[in-house]
Amino acid sequence: MPFADQLIGVDVAERLVHEIHAVDPQCSLENLRSATKILDPLSLRERSDALRDALLTDYPESYTQLANVVKKAAETSQTFSGWMIWPVTSAVATSAASENTTASFTDALALLGLLTPRLSSEFAIRVLLKHDLPAALNLVQQWTDLSDEHVRRLASEGTRPYLPWAVRVPQIVNDPACTIPILDALYRDESEYVRRSVANHLNDISRHDPELVTSTAQRWMQAPEATTPKLVKHALRTLIKKGNPAALALLGFGTPTVEINGPLIHESQVPWGGTVNFTATVRNTGAEPTQLAIDYVLHHQKANGSTTAKVFKLTTRTLSSGETLDIARSHSFKAITTRRYYSGTHSVSLQVNGVPTDTAEFELMPELTDKSS
Repeated sequence: MPFADQLIGVDVAERLVHEIHAVDPQCSLENLRSATKILDPLSLRERSDALRDALLTDYPESYTQLANVVKKAAETSQTFSGWMIWPVTSAVATSAASENTTASFTDALALLGLLTPRLSSEFAIRVLLKHDLPAALNLVQQWTDLSDEHVRRLASEGTRPYLPWAVRVPQIVNDPACTIPILDALYRDESEYVRRSVANHLNDISRHDPELVTSTAQRWMQAPEATTPKLVKHALRTLIKKGNPAALALLGFGTPTVEINGPLIHESQVPWGGTVNFTATVRNTGAEPTQLAIDYVLHHQKANGSTTAKVFKLTTRTLSSGETLDIARSHSFKAITTRRYYSGTHSVSLQVNGVPTDTAEFELMPELTDKSS
C-alpha cells in the first residue's frame, strides 16, 4: 500500500490528462497539465484540490461543459477510475454548487452516484450537502433502493457526521437525526460493505447524541435481520467503551450483581518504560447467571497534573451463580508513538458493565537520562 500522498502521484495526474484529452481533444488542458508538475510537495488532499482547481479553470464556462466531458469519459473508458476520480468528483460538485441551479445540483448528485463505483464520491458529496442539505438528503434517500451497492453505501458514508479525511457538514453535526432515515433504510442491507458504513455512521453520532444512537439501535433490534446484532455491536462500540448503560443493556449486559475485589496493584512504583501488574476477582453474587463486560481503565497523568482515562478491553464472560473469575493483567508503559507518558501518580480501575470500581494508584517514575557523557 503506497503512502497517502502517493495515491495521487504524477503518474495518476498524467493519466487523468490522458483520459480527459481522449474525449475532448479540442481543449488544451493547459492548467491540468501544469498542475501535474506541482504535486511533489503537496499532501494528498492538496494534490486532489490542485487538480480539481485546474479542471475548473480549464472548463470555466458552465457546469454542463464540465459534466458533459466527465460523462463522456465515464461512458467510453474503463480506465477512467481510481484515485484520479477524487479531483474529478470534487470539480463536478464545486462547479454545480457555484452555478447554483436546481438542474446542475440534481445532475451533479446523479453524476457522483455514477462515478462512485470507480472511486467513492464520499468526499465530493460533502460540497453539495453543505450547499443545500434538505435537497441533497431528499435525493440521497432515493439511492437506498438502488441495485448498486456502491451507491447505497455512498448514501450512508457520504453523510457521516465525522467521515475521515472529509470536510465537516455543520448541519449534520448539529442535527444528526436528519440522516437517520437513510440508516433506517440500509441497516438490513444485503451487502456487508453497506452495513459496515451504517454501523460507522451511527457510531459517529454517538459523539454527541448517545440517546439517539441507543434508541435507533433498539428499534433495529426489534425488527432485525440475522446480521443486525453484529451491526449494532459495531455501532455501539464507542458507547460500550464509555460504559453507557443503555448501550450495554442492548447487548445483554445489565446491572451486575457481583462482588469485586481489586484491582490490586503489584508495584507501588513503576520504572519509566516498565510494566504495571494488577489482579482482581469478580464473583457473581446473584441467584442467576450474569453476563459481564469487563474492562480496565488507566488514568494517565497529564503534563498539567490532571488525569485522562483510557479504557482497555479485558473480557466478556457469563458467570454462573456463585462463580468467581480471576483477573491478572499487565500494562506496559513502553514508549509508543500514539501516546506520550508523564511521570507521576497514575491509577487503574475496573469497569464491569459500565460500572467503575475504586481506583488503585501507582507511581510512574521519571525517565532516566544518561549523564555519563
